[in-house]
Amino acid sequence: QVQLVESGGGSVQAGGSLRLSCAASGYTYSMYCMGWFRQAPGKEREGVAVIDTHGSTSYADSVKGRFTISQDSAKNTLYLQMNSLKPEDTGMYYCVVDPYWPSCSVGRTPSALTFWGQGTQVTVSS
Repeated sequence: QVQLVESGGGSVQAGGSLRLSCAASGYTYSMYCMGWFRQAPGKEREGVAVIDTHGSTSYADSVKGRFTISQDSAKNTLYLQMNSLKPEDTGMYYCVVDPYWPSCSVGRTPSALTFWGQGTQVTVSS
């Protein structure tokens, strides 16, 4: 079955960087849209960045220019490089994949997505 295992979260000061990784297994990697979502305390889960089967990427406005999503198909691994972190980036970050993800939209409703990792915590202090 599909398994997604995130790593790389931690605590950093504002302006710092982190790189998240998501090791995927149980399906043919790069056949489907993949992405990163996050959930801050007391807020709804939201899309952060997505990458489609052609390698095209899309980002939430709040992270454009600071975050970069990428993948290594040979390693079946998805990444999220996060630079210039802000306190408002604090939250649990989830790796997501779904065989049916219309337009690979970063605005996709979280409840419509099927496969999720367990999440990795990112905490940014001011």
